Amino acid sequence: MINSDWRQPAALAIPKEGYFELKQGRYGPTYPRTPACHGFTIIAKIKPGREEKIRAYGKTIEDAIGGSPDALAVLKLHYLRWVLFDIGKDTYFMYQGIFDTDFDKYSEDAVALFTMTGITTVFVNLEGFPEDWRTNAPAVIKFVREHQRPSFLEYGEYPYVSADEIKKALRLKAAFSEMLDQMQ
Repeated sequence: MINSDWRQPAALAIPKEGYFELKQGRYGPTYPRTPACHGFTIIAKIKPGREEKIRAYGKTIEDAIGGSPDALAVLKLHYLRWVLFDIGKDTYFMYQGIFDTDFDKYSEDAVALFTMTGITTVFVNLEGFPEDWRTNAPAVIKFVREHQRPSFLEYGEYPYVSADEIKKALRLKAAFSEMLDQMQ
C-alpha cells in the first residue's frame, strides 16, 4: 500500500527489473509511480564530435523556456538533468527526467511536442537514435527503453505530489503572503 501522505517523506526500493509486478503498457513493461513520481534515466553513447552540439542544445532549451515558460508543459516535468561523461575514449549522455505521466505517455508527448514545434531533440546526437523519429514514435520509445537504466531507490521529501499540485500550493502561498502584506 502506497502511503500518499505528502507530509511524510518516503523511500521506495525498486527491484532490478524496474517494477514490482509485470504489467504491459503500450510499448513494454510499465514502471511504477514512486515517491519521486515517474521518471527515467537514459544513458547512451553520443555520436563522435557531437559534445558541443549537445551542450548548445542545453542553451536552446534554456532560451525556449525563457521565451515561453510553458514550452515543455505538456511533459508534466518536475526536473530534467543532463550529464555528459566519458567512459574510456567515448562520451556518453545521461538524461534524467522526473515527471507526472507514465513512461509511454511522456515519450509519446515528447515526440509530439518536438514534431509540432519543429524543434529537434537532443537525442539526434546519440548513437542508435532513429533517423525517422518525427514519424516513428514506437522506434523512439524502443530506443528510450533500450537505454533506460531503472533506479533501485527513489525518495521523495514530499512524496507522490504532482508538479501541478506543487504549483497550486505555491500560488496559494503567494496569495496568502500578499493578503497578509495588505493587512499590515
